[in-house]
Amino acid sequence: MQPWILHIDMDAFFASVEQLDNPELRGKPVVVGGTSDRSVVSAASYEVRRFGVHSAMSIVKARKLCPDLVIVPGRMGRYKEVSRRVMAVLGEFSPLVEQASVDEAYLDGTGLERLFGPVEELGRRIKTRVREETGLTCSVGAAPVRFLAKIASDLDKPDGLAIIRPGAVADFLRTLPVGKVPGVGKKLVETLTRMGVRTCGDILKRDRAFWETRLGKYGGVLHDRARGLDPNPVEPGGEAKSSSAENTFSEDTSDRAELIRWLLAQSERVGADLRAHGYRGRTVTLKVKYADFTQITRSRSLPARTDNTALIFETARELLAELELRRAVRLIGVGVSNFEPRARQVTLFEEAPRSGEATSELDRAVDRVRERFGSGAVTRMDLLGFRKKK
Repeated sequence: MQPWILHIDMDAFFASVEQLDNPELRGKPVVVGGTSDRSVVSAASYEVRRFGVHSAMSIVKARKLCPDLVIVPGRMGRYKEVSRRVMAVLGEFSPLVEQASVDEAYLDGTGLERLFGPVEELGRRIKTRVREETGLTCSVGAAPVRFLAKIASDLDKPDGLAIIRPGAVADFLRTLPVGKVPGVGKKLVETLTRMGVRTCGDILKRDRAFWETRLGKYGGVLHDRARGLDPNPVEPGGEAKSSSAENTFSEDTSDRAELIRWLLAQSERVGADLRAHGYRGRTVTLKVKYADFTQITRSRSLPARTDNTALIFETARELLAELELRRAVRLIGVGVSNFEPRARQVTLFEEAPRSGEATSELDRAVDRVRERFGSGAVTRMDLLGFRKKK
């Protein structure tokens, strides 16, 4: 039986939802993000991408590239609502659906020919149902293995359908730029370029042992990818074990104030995610990846489990303060793990949680306002003061 994995990727998801809900925005250069000079673009519509604007770009630069830029605040609650509808649609086609993010998922289509016809027909049906259910378009990629399905979904955006068939894998990879392989970032591309490697075909000019010696464990993975191998299956999600947020910088930095600002934004995202799903965790983890790809993590266990944004942020900031940054940083992130079970009974003799350990009413209020009016509708006064001070 021919294995098929499909990658479904919503087109310019956040911006498309905003244009769907507000017809006046359709056809205009829309970005989702904040309006301050420190803000970055969270999502960009296809109309504004023609000007060179893309996600993670600063709002200042986006305005320079497109003077008619329309900025709308994010509404994560709304995006998650639409995302749930998309995932429900995918569940109509296969029980093996793995949500990779709020706007993308993998689907195991192996053996579904009897129900839906050839893989291209399956892809078309998925696209039609997503549009019927949400009013939005998605791009679908299909391939024998997972990483190729993800690459395929980006070949014909927006509203595309691309299939990499088993017999075409070797020729496709031979000329594929290494930067197109999921997990290969800008710095690694630069390293490979200095070695004369520009395509996956160039990787196969040396054996697996060579790449493992030069790049460690990932060198072997990279060689496998160049051969079209990927053992990772589609794994339907179970109960979450952690919540995290991280960002890779366009330029490496050693500026602690800048790193702290990122931790602040990430802690707010993680805290909101925990509260939205009813989780609280005891362990806060700081992740730092240096310019040379060396990665370290530092964790701290709290006296009690929490979903409190301020406590998560303060713990992450303390962990960063304990690090001696001898090299520039290319990625920073914060996560919370060690969740408590969903069902929990409080005993008569249990002490009340200390200040900061329980869910803050301020957190709840901020969540409600942001869900209704967008992420830029309100900023915590204590964190706003910290931003100004830094």
